[in-house]
Amino acid sequence: MDYGTVRSIHLACVTASITLFMLRGLLQIASVNWRRWHWLRIVPHLNDTVLLAAAITLSVMSGQYPLLQPWLTAKVLGLFVYVAAGSMALRPGLSPARQGSAFGVALLAVAYIVGAAWTRSPTLGWL
Repeated sequence: MDYGTVRSIHLACVTASITLFMLRGLLQIASVNWRRWHWLRIVPHLNDTVLLAAAITLSVMSGQYPLLQPWLTAKVLGLFVYVAAGSMALRPGLSPARQGSAFGVALLAVAYIVGAAWTRSPTLGWL
């Protein structure tokens, strides 16, 4: 596969990942048991696996790696924040306030990740 195709797959998976997270998060905050829908428990993980594979492929194809490229390092660190906060937001049994706060932090983290990718700058081009 060429770089453009892998990038297109990556961008499509990013869009799907954010959309699916927002759907699950909003359902969780609304106290809707989204886990009863098997596809909503499985599809995000399949999509995120393809997303990660495409990201690694793009990194290898372009020769740009975390720790060598500051913006890519920032994306990876932002990803850790996104996963941690997202896991908390979707965890059953937490108070709605905690879930809402974690959901907000996760959305801020994903916005930062997208911004760092768009600008290719860990400061989002502000410095």
